[in-house]
Amino acid sequence: MPAKKDPDASENIPCFYGAELRYRREQAGLTLEQLAEGSYRGVSYLSLIERGERRMPIDLARHVDKTLGTDGFFERRCEDASKARRTGHSANFEDVPDLEKEAVSLEEWQPEVIPGLLQTEAYMRGLIRHGAPYTKPEAAEERISARMARAKLWELPDRPEYWGIVRESVIRNTPLSAAVMAEQLEHVSALIRSTESIFQIVPETTFWHPLRRGTAKIMTFADAPQLVWSDGNFVGQMIDYPPLVRQYRRAYDLLRAAALSPEASLTLIDEVARTYRDEADKEGRPA
Repeated sequence: MPAKKDPDASENIPCFYGAELRYRREQAGLTLEQLAEGSYRGVSYLSLIERGERRMPIDLARHVDKTLGTDGFFERRCEDASKARRTGHSANFEDVPDLEKEAVSLEEWQPEVIPGLLQTEAYMRGLIRHGAPYTKPEAAEERISARMARAKLWELPDRPEYWGIVRESVIRNTPLSAAVMAEQLEHVSALIRSTESIFQIVPETTFWHPLRRGTAKIMTFADAPQLVWSDGNFVGQMIDYPPLVRQYRRAYDLLRAAALSPEASLTLIDEVARTYRDEADKEGRPA
């Protein structure tokens, strides 16, 4: 077995924070399992924090301080470590990219746009141009880079299973050019097929269905409770209250039944992509 690798505390603030957590834990003679006991988090979660790869949530910081007798040190410093990780994501979303990689399955509902993990760069630029035209160029580039970095999840050998659902209007009603939409839908189709993922479309003729308002990303983990991320135009929240998570779980399962089958959904995406591609080709031809 290879030797255990110590986190490099000099690399950045989260690594320094994680190295200190590991030092204090080992000084107390506790294993990760013992430190996690009594908290709402799993062992793998704590391990990621010690390696500087995850932010310490406030509830866990308080638990660690109480267990290790560190007089509030980790609670006081967890916000500093959090701020150091914020690049291209809003403060309330910053945990989501790491959670996506840690999850064993991701299930999401997006009624307005293509889900972020499936977006092309051109599509993302279009979203910013039409949805947030006041965004400064440097901030826009940070957001785009962060979004593209999230998509590296698809390259992981142990990537989570993925299931996405969108409304039909997402692929049909758009201010973006035919060329951008053709590329985007071709990308979705190829990615879903190559990764053996599932993608469904809720047809426009289905006016009433579960989760009509807002988004939902249900994240399932091997050794921790399910979490749900939901957002609107200017707000977002992580939901971990078990009864509410179960409500989202039941609503999402009903939403699957309201959508077209996975096969029919991909067929529709391919048909719409061809229509956009033909339109783009015509626009590119000389008069």
